[in-house]
Amino acid sequence: MKLAEALQERADLNRKIAQLKDRVYSNVLVQEGEKPGEDPNLLLSELKECVSRLEYLIGRINYSNCTIKVNGATLTEMIAKKDTLRVLYAAYREALSAASHSTDRARGTEIKIISAVDVAALRKEMDAIAKELRLVDNAIQQANWTFDLIED
Repeated sequence: MKLAEALQERADLNRKIAQLKDRVYSNVLVQEGEKPGEDPNLLLSELKECVSRLEYLIGRINYSNCTIKVNGATLTEMIAKKDTLRVLYAAYREALSAASHSTDRARGTEIKIISAVDVAALRKEMDAIAKELRLVDNAIQQANWTFDLIED
């Protein structure tokens, strides 16, 4: 199984677990003399199986991410790089948004507000961050479809 397939299965299991929890909740109480639409005990059994499979997948995915190296970095390190680049990009985007606003003055005597940063230079840096983010993300995606999940 490729790492990407394990990641997809993990996402599917998370969705299924959420649905099973809702179905259990909807069927644990019924009016006296009535039967639930679904057997909550069977639903709980299925939930346990899904959670068990999820636990296995998370462990294998995390182990694989810590073991597999691309360009000298583990996938875990690359994921951390991607996450921090996203944070940096968002901060630059917010700074650019604030710095790009101009204030209108009704009269020439009102206080003039100007940008304290070079907007063009900041935008150029932001574009470089975006490019690096894309490259790191592409390398992670490629690795996910290239490498197999490490199974013990």
